[in-house]
Amino acid sequence: MTAPTHSLLQPHDREFYDRELASFIPDKVYDAHTHIWTSGQVPWNWLPSPVGTDAYLEYMQDLHPGRHTAALFLSWTHDRNMISAANEWTAEQIAGRPQFRGLYFVTPEDDPEHVREEVRRLGLCGLKCYHTMSAVKPTWEAAITDFLPESLMQVAHEEEWVVTLHMVRSRAVADPGNIECLIRCCRKYPGMQLVLAHSARGFQPSHNLEGLPRLAGLENLWFDTSANCEPIAHQAILRILGHERLMYGSDLPVSHMRGRSVSVADTFLWLTEDLPVWEEKHQTIRPVLTGLEHLRSVRQACWSERLSDAQVEDIFWNNAARLLKVE
Repeated sequence: MTAPTHSLLQPHDREFYDRELASFIPDKVYDAHTHIWTSGQVPWNWLPSPVGTDAYLEYMQDLHPGRHTAALFLSWTHDRNMISAANEWTAEQIAGRPQFRGLYFVTPEDDPEHVREEVRRLGLCGLKCYHTMSAVKPTWEAAITDFLPESLMQVAHEEEWVVTLHMVRSRAVADPGNIECLIRCCRKYPGMQLVLAHSARGFQPSHNLEGLPRLAGLENLWFDTSANCEPIAHQAILRILGHERLMYGSDLPVSHMRGRSVSVADTFLWLTEDLPVWEEKHQTIRPVLTGLEHLRSVRQACWSERLSDAQVEDIFWNNAARLLKVE
């Protein structure tokens, strides 16, 4: 592995990749959940701004070097005043790149017809919503329709758009309200192609084991693996709903943190490199990039479910290409 200009790669990351991932990742990678941003758009500071398509592709050399890579960029910002700029930046960065796609960031107050016009104007293919735009406090306990109202689902249905949803509430896909909303809305708006981010936000995979059987048979429901480091979260989707519904996602910039998510009790936590947990009795642990930990979890899930090489290629390219109509 040769570190590109835009890189946080360290020698132990290279060793991890060579040992765990080099023989697993297919030749083509479609990243179905990732972010780009411009100055002032985002609160994180471990990667510089701006990051456009070219910088994104260089960062991906840290995770899957030498692979042909394309992506679905999810517009996002923490600042309501930056939403228009974020959506314009996404559109600008996919222009002239026929294998790239982008989603339009929405708030629950947005006028559906204005959203329809803007998505068409910008050449995007759907919507990205986020709980932080909800009026519910704390927003982590927001219902799905608190930040993705049905008026926007209706437009997504009519336009046959992709919608990426990061569910919240403490039990994620095992929450009865989330389950009811997903079943009802996927059936009511069949043209909307709904993607549940982070393997149904299954950072506690027991939630997936409990809730996913209720979602079987929803033909417009999809999942991306983004930043989830728990193999059983992905494995539950593969076994319960089938590998055709699962897509790889790097979740840049989270991919370039160090550490990983860990399931505990009935929830989860993040072990990041700034926490005092890396000095163990037997050795000093050097955390690798979260994106590498995540890729290992995907590999372990595929191994556990005995997927063929062709099925792994579906997860890393073909499923997203089918959903997003990529040649």
